[in-house]
Amino acid sequence: LPMLYSHRNIFSARSRAKNALGKVNLSDRMTHRPNQLSGGQRQRVAIARALVNDPSILLADEPTASLDPPSRAAVLDQLFALANAAGATVLLVSHDASVSARPELQRRLELDAGRLHETGTPDASERP
Repeated sequence: LPMLYSHRNIFSARSRAKNALGKVNLSDRMTHRPNQLSGGQRQRVAIARALVNDPSILLADEPTASLDPPSRAAVLDQLFALANAAGATVLLVSHDASVSARPELQRRLELDAGRLHETGTPDASERP
């Protein structure tokens, strides 16, 4: 579906979708419906869908909220690896402290009592 709105060659959409599902290790689930997938598999499909059009910025709002810790780690590993390979910037929002502790995050902002401040990030002069 995202490829319909991207004004790219729609004839390559199926091939691109299959390739994106392969990147998240779900090629064998291509014909399955959402209710036939686990929560972690659904999140990985969402990652594939988000990356299929090669975005420069990827917005992720609570991408692991309903997952158990092993699935959460696996989904985040894939999200950051694929975004890094694609050269995409990830803007991730989470209430989970284990997500904000990920080493891939170059900058962390915290909203506390309506005030936004940086926490646990490199000095601005050290940031890429």
